[in-house]
Amino acid sequence: MAAIVRKAERSDIPGLIALLYQADAVHHGIRPDLFKSNTPKYSEQDLERLLDDADKPIFVYDDGKILGHAFCQITEVRNHRLLQDIKTLYIDDICVDEAARGRHIGQALYEHVCDYARSLGCYNITLNVWEGNDPAYAFYLRMGMRVQKTGMETIL
Repeated sequence: MAAIVRKAERSDIPGLIALLYQADAVHHGIRPDLFKSNTPKYSEQDLERLLDDADKPIFVYDDGKILGHAFCQITEVRNHRLLQDIKTLYIDDICVDEAARGRHIGQALYEHVCDYARSLGCYNITLNVWEGNDPAYAFYLRMGMRVQKTGMETIL
């Protein structure tokens, strides 16, 4: 089977869960004060609901095994007092299996998401990168993304 990027299906849930554990390990390693260890962002039931939500598409990189995912959210601003009308695709989570990194799987997922966003008439694609996740930050810069805004905190 040739590797493809496609919309996730219910049969992909075990592969998605495995990748979510890997994403959690990265986030917990960077910010153990915020992220619990060994805890995926979504449960199987959450994923079943997300798979039915057209505004929250999930894409997978399938090479006979799920080697990457991209969780997305479509948002739209209309008739806002201050903001322009705009449709945005937000990448909520993107992860490539740690054993498969360096094979351009992340790039394939990102390019697929870009094509999907264009097909919906989105103006932009946004995402957040945790400070300290230098490999992800460098990856998104290579994909052509630029900083839109910076979130800051004071820990009390």
